[in-house]
Amino acid sequence: MPMRPSVVVLALALAIPPAAAAQSAPAPCPGNADALGTARVLAVDVTTTPRVGRKHFPTTLPLARKEVVLTFDDGPEPGPTGRVLDALRHECVKATFFLLGRSARAHPELARRELAEGHTVAHHSFAHPLLDRLPIGAAEAEIDRGMAAVDTALYGDARHAPATPFFRFPGFVASPALLARLERRGIVVFGADLWASDWNPMTADRELRLVLDRLELTGGGIVLFHDTKAQTAAMLPSLLRVLKRRGYRIVHTVPAP
Repeated sequence: MPMRPSVVVLALALAIPPAAAAQSAPAPCPGNADALGTARVLAVDVTTTPRVGRKHFPTTLPLARKEVVLTFDDGPEPGPTGRVLDALRHECVKATFFLLGRSARAHPELARRELAEGHTVAHHSFAHPLLDRLPIGAAEAEIDRGMAAVDTALYGDARHAPATPFFRFPGFVASPALLARLERRGIVVFGADLWASDWNPMTADRELRLVLDRLELTGGGIVLFHDTKAQTAAMLPSLLRVLKRRGYRIVHTVPAP
């Protein structure tokens, strides 16, 4: 029986060891010859990786040591999100943004900027409730409302299925029933391998040291930030420069075709 195109693409991607794939030089970065850049693109398919992030699940993305996936939650937010995007653009780095539907509806121009600049724009519910505390029907309706609001902000209408089938639970609080339903719908659930703890007040310098220490312990992985936080926006340019000096490589996650 012929394999679906998405399965073929992912199988080919996984057949190449991540370290080997990351060795290809990033494309030149306009205006910044010493940019960190994006080392490779990783297509993610629910059939092989329905749930990723070792903070919450047994497995994570197939990343080599010192490969990093940058993810941002809860935006977009005027001010901090724009500064985060400026820092990423200066270094030609691509990230994944998990948007709240209410924030995308309030600030569609920022959501569209994320998409226009080549980032992956994904989903984080409509209003950030803890979904395991809701009846399952209400929880799924909250997820769908968030996806519809994001897709309307990005494309002008809500699609039957989300354009980007990636979802992160608010507070990382899931339930087996919701996880099973999302998997059946072809939606990959993202956890994280480490986080910046930027929901806590701290200086940008303190956050930078904390993230770098955790990266040294884990050797890389999916990192969670919040692009709604001024301290994260202030810290990000320094982080990207240090990642470059220390030999880390950025991986951009996208849905499999």
